[in-house]
Amino acid sequence: MDKQRLPVPFTRCGNTEFRWGERTYVMGICNLSPDSFSGDGVGSDVEAAVNYAKRMVAEGVDIIDVGGESTRPGTAPKSPGDVDDELRLIIPVVERLAGELTVPVSVDTYKSVVARRAVQAGAAMINDIWALKRDPGLALVAAEAGVPIVLMSNQRDVPCDDIMQGVISDLERGIRLAREAGVPEQNIIIDPGIGFGKTLEQNLEIMRRLAELKSLGKPVLLGTSRKSMIGMVLDLPPEQRLEGTAATVAIGITGGADMVRVHDVGQMVRICRMSDAIIRRRLVVD
Repeated sequence: MDKQRLPVPFTRCGNTEFRWGERTYVMGICNLSPDSFSGDGVGSDVEAAVNYAKRMVAEGVDIIDVGGESTRPGTAPKSPGDVDDELRLIIPVVERLAGELTVPVSVDTYKSVVARRAVQAGAAMINDIWALKRDPGLALVAAEAGVPIVLMSNQRDVPCDDIMQGVISDLERGIRLAREAGVPEQNIIIDPGIGFGKTLEQNLEIMRRLAELKSLGKPVLLGTSRKSMIGMVLDLPPEQRLEGTAATVAIGITGGADMVRVHDVGQMVRICRMSDAIIRRRLVVD
């Protein structure tokens, strides 16, 4: 495969058009699960979630990613039919955000039932941490709704030794399934899945070799925010991993990341703006 192949030029998400290569986009994390690894889950408090999302918009976020199930290390994935708690948390928040925000809303789920309900409630993107391995029906939901889908490489089920080959093979499989379901090329986004069954050395290797994912011809989403990789290197708890996250975001942009998924939006928007001025020669003056 041609390693110089560029990603699709743009992806439409709701009323927003992500024009890949022009700048780095910021996805803000809105965790509704009370046992989130980073300690930022707001639970079933809809007003708290809406206010938190609005604060991220004020700080410059481009899209809000709403999740209702913890994916912290050690948690076992639920079956595609085990959706009641997730729906109870996600749907009221997605409905409010879709109606009140100026940026699109993404739903972080690997279950087609949840994704379908969330899209009906106004979600404009699906973020699947299993790249269609747990529930291939997600691809059909994305195809029918005409929304983008993020496919993330996850090694929690089958660890591998050659991590870059494993990640690329995992993503190739997901891309093929998405295409077969009818998802347009421009609506497929990939994520190497920092963490998620990978060792510290493997995560660091992915960061060093991130540019190799461009061989897949898709925009790259990178999620390193407060991850255990940073905690292991710096020996710090999640709430003290801001600087480590900033380093991974800047280096990720150097390696070709098109979007970063973060907790600390205000700080990371500034990191992206500075990095873009250097890497993409994009200068934004307020």
